[in-house]
Amino acid sequence: MDWAGDQLRQIEATRRQRLDESAPKMDDSKASTLLENFHPDFKGLERLVQVGPQAGKLKCLSEIAELLEADSPLPAVFEPSPTLETDVLVVGGGGAGLAAALTLQNSGLQVTVATKLRIGDANTLMAEGGIQAAVGSNDSPRRHYADTVVGGHGKNVPELVRLLVEEARPAIDWLTQLGVHFGRTEKGYELKPGGGTSTPRVLSCQDVTGLEIMRVLRDAVFHGPAQLLEGHSAVELCDDGEGRVTGAVLWNSEAKELVTVSARAVLLATGGSGQLRLQGFATSNHLGATGDGLVLAWRQGCSLVHLDSFQYHPTGSVFPEAIAGQLVTESARSMGAQLLNAEGKRFIDELSYRDRVAAAIIREVSEGRGVTTPAGRQGVWLDTPLIDKRQGEGTLARQFPGMIHRFKKYGIDPSTQPLLVYPTLHYQNGGVAIDQEARTEREGLWAAGEVTGGLHGTNRLMGNSLLDIIVFGRRAGESIISNIKDRGPVTLSALSRFRKERETVSGLSQQKAPQLYPTVSGMKFELKQAPLEKPGDDSFSQQGSAGGSSFEPPDPFSAR
Repeated sequence: MDWAGDQLRQIEATRRQRLDESAPKMDDSKASTLLENFHPDFKGLERLVQVGPQAGKLKCLSEIAELLEADSPLPAVFEPSPTLETDVLVVGGGGAGLAAALTLQNSGLQVTVATKLRIGDANTLMAEGGIQAAVGSNDSPRRHYADTVVGGHGKNVPELVRLLVEEARPAIDWLTQLGVHFGRTEKGYELKPGGGTSTPRVLSCQDVTGLEIMRVLRDAVFHGPAQLLEGHSAVELCDDGEGRVTGAVLWNSEAKELVTVSARAVLLATGGSGQLRLQGFATSNHLGATGDGLVLAWRQGCSLVHLDSFQYHPTGSVFPEAIAGQLVTESARSMGAQLLNAEGKRFIDELSYRDRVAAAIIREVSEGRGVTTPAGRQGVWLDTPLIDKRQGEGTLARQFPGMIHRFKKYGIDPSTQPLLVYPTLHYQNGGVAIDQEARTEREGLWAAGEVTGGLHGTNRLMGNSLLDIIVFGRRAGESIISNIKDRGPVTLSALSRFRKERETVSGLSQQKAPQLYPTVSGMKFELKQAPLEKPGDDSFSQQGSAGGSSFEPPDPFSAR
């Protein structure tokens, strides 16, 4: 980073002096002003959605509104004719989906996991910091609850938070039994502080916690009875014509063909939407995070909550350009790394809530105290060499091997050089409304993980997302076992109603949704052969009739 030589020398010269400095403090009034003036959620770019179950009521970013109002990619003449039957269809191969699949595997139910990419390719494996659980001697679920609700600005659903914190310890025990190697000391689990935690509560596996969790979940699922459909994206949910979800239409991206699945229960575990790159922000998210589950649930009539709130993680990488947007874990700040502007000055308590820290960084850049990279990006410094100064030589290399590996490829050593960071689109705070059993408002449809909303309020704490996917993934599996119904007819009646509603509104975008891939990727939904209209086809009318009571398989002799 020769281009920043003067600033780097200034930072190095003041490092020892800053080591014992207290972090800048900010009262709640000033914090509120900071958020209103600089956080992306407060830019006033929201509008009301015009089509769907909360038309005229749900306010969200215009980019999200267009997605929810968009038409299905399914051709108008497509008629669902199930070619695959299963008891439970899990849509999504990340942490929540696999936790549910493992919970279901001894139930006697046939489980099918359909995922857009490969099993395990999801935001879960990219989570670095850790997972919260009140397992420390000075901690309690009640304290975890209070931290979570304060962090979420009091907009969390209390019952969901209570379940999250009370079931944290069993979740850790379950993961440990599966084979997750959490860091330990002689006294027990090694616990780190996190932004907004009142006591050290974050368990981790160095800085690859999500990768380690996904490793064991994936291995367990691979050795279980679940049927796995990789490269199969859900493009529409099916229903029985009377309000119960009964399956899905999947798109086989390799064969470029549609597959209709009849299921007695469907779980949405499709993750978040960072790859929509809202407001032009870079993202830390996985390739598949395009908000698919929001669209699928919306067209079935499910309510969405807090979709005007997204988490911009304060420390996304800005330089080098090849890894712009990738995460620099919050654990770096919890271990002592300081944020510095172009003048070499601290400007925020690094362990304040994520939304405050992100807003403070945006403020520094907006007011001319940011650092500009050769590619024109702007950010502030994260003085990572302080970690070794504060925690002992070698700590950074021992605790953050992933960070070291990522930056050393580009000639940057975080143990001797600060990193350049700026907020990156990281987490979808809101989503599909669920109850304590992860049930949506639509019978037959469950949801778990980042696709859901309400648990985290409007600002998630570090480490609560990994806990969320395990606790509510497992709860979804248990609820399905207790509440699964008989097989029903498979229709697209909800989509038909949605399309008729769209015809009553003028000026809607012509885009299709689910989007499935980031726009910049150039990847898109396409069919090898368009489906043909089937006038007078009795087989569909039997399977898809709204008033039918049971699944009737196609006549195997009809073509003879």
